[in-house]
Amino acid sequence: MKKISTLVLILSFVTSQAVAANAPAYSDLLKQSTTNAPALLEQAANVRAASAEAKQAYAWKNPVINALSENIGAPQVGGSSQRQDTYLVTQHFEIGGKREARIEVGERTKAAVEARNGQTQITFAAQLAVAYATAEAMQIRQELASEELSRAKDDLRAARELVKAGKEAELRVVQAQSGVAQAQASHQASIADASQSLERLSALVGAPESFTRIAHPFLVKATIYRQTSSESSAESPSVKSAIAEREMLNAQVTVEEKQWIPDIGLSAGVRNYGWTSGSGYVVGINATIPLFDNNQSGIQAARERAIAASVRLRAARLESAAERRSAEAQLIAADKRVEAAMQGESFATQAYRLGRIGYSAGKTGLLELLNIRRALTDAKLLTVDARLARIRALALLSIVDGRMVFGDLK
Repeated sequence: MKKISTLVLILSFVTSQAVAANAPAYSDLLKQSTTNAPALLEQAANVRAASAEAKQAYAWKNPVINALSENIGAPQVGGSSQRQDTYLVTQHFEIGGKREARIEVGERTKAAVEARNGQTQITFAAQLAVAYATAEAMQIRQELASEELSRAKDDLRAARELVKAGKEAELRVVQAQSGVAQAQASHQASIADASQSLERLSALVGAPESFTRIAHPFLVKATIYRQTSSESSAESPSVKSAIAEREMLNAQVTVEEKQWIPDIGLSAGVRNYGWTSGSGYVVGINATIPLFDNNQSGIQAARERAIAASVRLRAARLESAAERRSAEAQLIAADKRVEAAMQGESFATQAYRLGRIGYSAGKTGLLELLNIRRALTDAKLLTVDARLARIRALALLSIVDGRMVFGDLK
């Protein structure tokens, strides 16, 4: 009984590990990525940092405390020390709208970082969809390669039986052996490709352990997925990010333009006299004189950065429009490609079934059967590629439209 219990525990552990290595469904993985994906965690930290800096921009300058002792060691007058101790508190004030301009930059910077964060989330969802679909496609390719290898071995056994019965020449066996060797090579290559795609998916989402299998079908569901139409006039996330960056740099120009304005310092304190117990009050005012530095070069640099941001915004709008047209064209072509590939796969499946019947009856040659089988595998691979191409087109369109691709796919 003790051995049986131990065996049950071992099997349960192995089973749990196998299940844990399966990739969750796409929608679940997308939700989990918000707390695990390095790219999203980085942007979340940037948003928090920008929020903290925006809050810091509201802070007033700290007061300055000065202590000054004069006439130390000076000759006494009438037996009394001439020492004087002065204690001052100075508060500097920003005038001319300098503080307001600094606050505006903080808020604009925060908005720019938030815009980049939104863009990153949209792009990440699209990348995850493509990576997930690619991993499943490579997994299907591996399964097809395994089936191809199994069929090649079956054909080899059938060829040997036919040669033994005198119905085929020995050449048929050699041809079948060659087919097995090619199928084995393709199978090994497909295993490597599937493993690589799963590793990339695991790294993208920051999984604690590498995924070993896609257990939730995604390609077929995505094939029939229809994304709701969007307004072509809507700004894409990249354009929104470029707008926010331009506004941030325009606000920085205002800061630089006000940089030369001196801060006014108001001082107040007391002065103690060494030769008497009396004291007096001290008040003062100070300010810098913008005689040698009026920040003209700083202003020019800020203006040039703002001009560059405006150029980037124009380029982003042009690129976004081109990407939208390209994605829409690719999606239309992908829909037609998927439909044609599925029809071709259906015909190829029927042809292989008839070919197997004819080969078993001795009416179809081995070479002809091999060609029919290869055509079936190619047709299935074309269907997988067509579905993957449609997902890529949808992913690109989602980036342009600024929406989470397949976010509502169950």
